[in-house]
Amino acid sequence: MTIRILCDFDGTVTEHDNIIALMQEFAPPEKFEPLKQGVLDRSLSIQSGVGQMFQLLPSSQKQDYIDFLMKRAVIRPGFDTLLAFAKSNEIDFSIVSGGIDFFVQPILADVLTDEAIYCNGSDFSQETVRIEWPHSCDSACTNQCGCCKTSIARKLKQNGDTIIAIGDSVTDFELAKQADHVYARDYLITLCEQHGIPYTPFETFHDIIHDLHSRQEVMT
Repeated sequence: MTIRILCDFDGTVTEHDNIIALMQEFAPPEKFEPLKQGVLDRSLSIQSGVGQMFQLLPSSQKQDYIDFLMKRAVIRPGFDTLLAFAKSNEIDFSIVSGGIDFFVQPILADVLTDEAIYCNGSDFSQETVRIEWPHSCDSACTNQCGCCKTSIARKLKQNGDTIIAIGDSVTDFELAKQADHVYARDYLITLCEQHGIPYTPFETFHDIIHDLHSRQEVMT
């Protein structure tokens, strides 16, 4: 049996949502805000909403986007400690992110290899940014997730494995419904409570490590 942690990135590993920050800085608010609201209230699929958001951004400013996010990204306390904890306890750790490769991978480059990161891709060859979906929904999911976290979980999970989900928003909701245990913050807490999904709240990754110890899910 393997314990597999599937951890969100934006608003979870980082203290703020990088896509929202990028759009607030570079996209026309009158076009971005309705798309954001559509994703949050689920009147738009994540794939549709995020794809349309990035089409608001000129491809010519790619380096500006990277520089902006690299400067402002703040990693939530305890992330390095959780990675070390997972490694020492033979826990499989993956990032499953609705974020985009051009900023997720650079921000995590010092602590994780790209092989441990599942996220959306990007194409800057056209006038505006186009998002690519290398981890789109499998036949068991029809939610147009973009980066489908449940599909990734099904791909990784072997018989007897335990799936632990860590997240903060609507993009983590479908995975939370299927995980063996959920660590939630922010809007994901609201969704879990609305739908009767058991969860453990957290603010830092130290909270998660402490809870794993108390549950004796990991023997140290």
